[in-house]
Amino acid sequence: MAASGGSPSPTTSSATSASSLATLALTSSSSNPPPSWWESVSKARSAIISLSSILPASATVASLADSDRPATSLLSSSAAYGSVSLSLSSSPVSGSGSDPICHWLYDTYISSDPDLRLIVLSFLPLISSLYLSRLPSPSSSLSGFEAVILAIYSAEVKSRGGKPLIVSVPDLSLPSLYHTPPKPAPATSNPRSPRSPTKPKLTPPPTPSVSVLSAPLEPQIAVKSTKRASILAACFDAYYYKISLMPSCSKVDLCEIIATWAGQFCPCRRELDEDQHDVDPLLSSPSSSSSIEVRCLGEEPDTSALPFDDVSKEIGALQIREGDQHCSGGEDNGLGTGGGTSTRSKAGSRVPLPWELLQPLLRILGHCLLGPLSSDEVKDAASVAVRCVYARASHELMPQAILASRSLIQLDKSARDAARAMATTVGQQNSTAGSSVTTPTKQKLQEVIMGSK
Repeated sequence: MAASGGSPSPTTSSATSASSLATLALTSSSSNPPPSWWESVSKARSAIISLSSILPASATVASLADSDRPATSLLSSSAAYGSVSLSLSSSPVSGSGSDPICHWLYDTYISSDPDLRLIVLSFLPLISSLYLSRLPSPSSSLSGFEAVILAIYSAEVKSRGGKPLIVSVPDLSLPSLYHTPPKPAPATSNPRSPRSPTKPKLTPPPTPSVSVLSAPLEPQIAVKSTKRASILAACFDAYYYKISLMPSCSKVDLCEIIATWAGQFCPCRRELDEDQHDVDPLLSSPSSSSSIEVRCLGEEPDTSALPFDDVSKEIGALQIREGDQHCSGGEDNGLGTGGGTSTRSKAGSRVPLPWELLQPLLRILGHCLLGPLSSDEVKDAASVAVRCVYARASHELMPQAILASRSLIQLDKSARDAARAMATTVGQQNSTAGSSVTTPTKQKLQEVIMGSK
């Protein structure tokens, strides 16, 4: 049976634990009312103290409980995010029913505090990546990961209320408003004629076409292989609804995990960039065959011979970067044998990507690419991920994914071109304004002194 608080018991099996936890998540999420402000702060402080007792480096996490908004402080803390990620990826009991981090994530999400739920959602990319990468291993127990995933899925089932996600699509076969010919004026009746006036015929307005984004969700008590893609898609839908509140670490994690899931790091992922001038001519060498500059973090272009140093630095910051820098402090998380410092590129592996799972992932990538508040690191990671998805879709001949990823690539290129042109214009204006400023000559200075005397 489940322990107090709804956490999984270490003595139960994987299937029994996941099913009982899913049933508990369905009932507890609907019975608890939203807490008041003081209850929310008290719950957040208790959750932070409980988490600090689990993590090895607990001093940094425990200090967050003293802030005015402890849940927000924990959500935005990159050190706490890195500590939890390290524990999830390297602990011997990671993902099992006895994993204390999975206990904490599950108990935190089934609470009625929306701020605490955001913290659990921020770890969804890493949880899903570790879960899918360990599925081929029959010896690993994944009931802890499945319990957290089913808790998020059950809350999404309740929020939708058995209704599908639909979108209205305009009928492209009809002429637009600006191309419709004017309607003839209705015939007016002659007052001398005994016949009654004829009423003009009214044409009914066209019914909009409705497309189903996601079918109605059914409650699940276990993560079955046939329902795994739809369950994860619903979880990423819940992540997408709150993506504006997610920290940059989580969004960069997800972008790099999507790139790893796609697994297409072949040259064809940049085939849409070959015929475009995506790199400023001041920064690209004449012998370069590729028009887009993809460089690792830490490699800066040689701008000593450029006429405008400030402009070149700003333009260089607009290039797509592929790196493994991590906002958790650059620690080695021990994932994989590559010796890197990133949990993102080493945590996952190439997985099947059906269209129902790609839909929420592409919406997330679109927000990371075009969001007004997205950082440069998030945009660079999303640019690499969407190109990997495009290459994967091109190899597997998925028309919907090809169209969606191709559109995102074009929008990304347009946004970078506009930012690059703006940086060049501002730099030229600053250099022109600086050269036009003249200092007074010695003769004018003497005239001013004589006039004052």
